[in-house]
Amino acid sequence: MPLYDQFLEGSVVALSKIISHIENQGDGYQEVLSRLYRKSGNIYRIGMTGPPGAGKSSLVNRLAALFAEQSRKIAIICIDPSSPFTGGAVLGDRLRMQDIPRDKGVFIRSMGSRGSTGGLASATSNVTVALDAFGFDTVFIETVGVGQMELDIIDACDTVVVTLVPESGDAIQALKAGLMEIADVFAINKADRQGADRMVYDVQSALEIRTERSEWPIPIVATQAVNNMNIEELAAGIEGHRKYLETSGSLAKKRGLQLRKKIEGIILRSIRRDLDTTVLSGSVLDDIVANIMQGEEDPYTAGRKLYERFKIGS
Repeated sequence: MPLYDQFLEGSVVALSKIISHIENQGDGYQEVLSRLYRKSGNIYRIGMTGPPGAGKSSLVNRLAALFAEQSRKIAIICIDPSSPFTGGAVLGDRLRMQDIPRDKGVFIRSMGSRGSTGGLASATSNVTVALDAFGFDTVFIETVGVGQMELDIIDACDTVVVTLVPESGDAIQALKAGLMEIADVFAINKADRQGADRMVYDVQSALEIRTERSEWPIPIVATQAVNNMNIEELAAGIEGHRKYLETSGSLAKKRGLQLRKKIEGIILRSIRRDLDTTVLSGSVLDDIVANIMQGEEDPYTAGRKLYERFKIGS
């Protein structure tokens, strides 16, 4: 039976192979995505972000177990940092997710960041399409935890949970890192530690002084993932945000903006690939650089000329 037919029959092995094909950008992967996309549109995407060591994996572990007990079909994507030497990743998040009931059919996929600086692997959004087409209704996406650059999550998820701990520093640092702007729900994890109450107060104060206000009152939930404390409250915050998005019409608008960015990204990558294989191939750019360094040309004129050559060639 062809792989795609096995996928349609519900084979988890086929799903894993298709995800690997998408992640590795194998031959014809875009055609595979096109077929899968027509079967997608039902999954809800929950992003978990925050600094390293904040307990994101432990919270996903608890939330996924809770949602699975509610008869939801849950998938989890864990992004781990890739080694700059081997390109591989430790993929240790699976080891930390021991409490998820395996008999509930929870699917866990670890992915290496492969040099991506936005907190997610570049293929993450495409992988959610495969999970959607397979029939999962909820996916948790846990980012690497890279702080200030962790903004890709906005374009990949519907609800973003920012996880902080007392050791993260004050809320002003979180504000400077851009985490305040992307959060739909805050989880102040490891709330048994000293300074947790102060952290909750600081985050609340920082939210109040934001210049850009939202109709959604961002909940701040003090959690202890290891002790399973306030996980239901955190889940209620996530569900509350989903209901708000759906009833206000914001979900459709948000997904429309995400699709716009996705199409723009596809076009820009195609243009970049064509530039590399035509105008910028061979010694063309080296010759131009040499002319500029010898004072025979300037980079601005050279850039315009190359662009005009690309337009004519296309």
